[in-house]
Amino acid sequence: MSQRPERGNGGRQATGHRAGYLVIRTAGELLITAGIVLLLFVFYTLYVTNWTSAQLQRESEERLEQAWDEQDGMDVSAEAGTDSTDAGTDSAFARIRIPAFGPDYRYTVQSGVDADHLEIGPGHYPQSALPGEPGNFGVAGHRIGRGAPFTDLDELSSCDALVVETATNFFVYRVLPFDEEIDGWESIRQRRPECANVPTLREAGDGANEPYGDTVGRRIVTPDRSDAVAPVPYREVDALPRLEQAALITLTTCHPQYSDRERLIVHGVLTQQVPKSQVQDDYGQLLEQLGEV
Repeated sequence: MSQRPERGNGGRQATGHRAGYLVIRTAGELLITAGIVLLLFVFYTLYVTNWTSAQLQRESEERLEQAWDEQDGMDVSAEAGTDSTDAGTDSAFARIRIPAFGPDYRYTVQSGVDADHLEIGPGHYPQSALPGEPGNFGVAGHRIGRGAPFTDLDELSSCDALVVETATNFFVYRVLPFDEEIDGWESIRQRRPECANVPTLREAGDGANEPYGDTVGRRIVTPDRSDAVAPVPYREVDALPRLEQAALITLTTCHPQYSDRERLIVHGVLTQQVPKSQVQDDYGQLLEQLGEV
């Protein structure tokens, strides 16, 4: 009677090796696929959306200039913007310029902060103040992709100029002192001419308990802090009567880069209003007047 040959250890080992190889190969293929998908996403985010937003921004610039010409010296309101039947979601009513980012840095400001508006450029928080008004002119912008107008927002220093251009005026805001600069601000103002008209917004001795006690040049907050763009930042809406409110600008963007875990907030205060007729409607002349060239 013949006996069935027993399977040796060598056969079992070969089978185990093949199974292990299949697992490793499958895992490798999945990792390669995931890597390709990730690279495509990065390419889309950094290049495709930037290209699309740049084209939308150019078209917005053209429409804003046309609207300003048609307004004949009257500012376009945030509610009116440049919205028209052929403009899609474009509703620009102002420009923002940041001299620290170079003389060519400029973006139209849209009337809204939803995804479609921010794809074109920075957007104005609808319930916040208008340029030059008491209260808080709030502006949001992307930091990565879609034009990334606020990608370098963390590089701003106290007293850096933030210029908002309307049809008739240049409103010059300057970044407020940072938290670590508050105590020695008077000596800093004496050393730095650009800081001469930049206050701390605080009364001596009141500190963080007063209306603007939490308002400094730069803050990192959680995404739920929508009160960063309140009329008096981080306070109730009725914290101060409107005419007692400082004229502020607040820029918001995601933080850190490539993440929306937090929000980077930059606060500035209005220091000058320069009629465009005073500088022949020339931004270059304004920069000379501000000492930014």
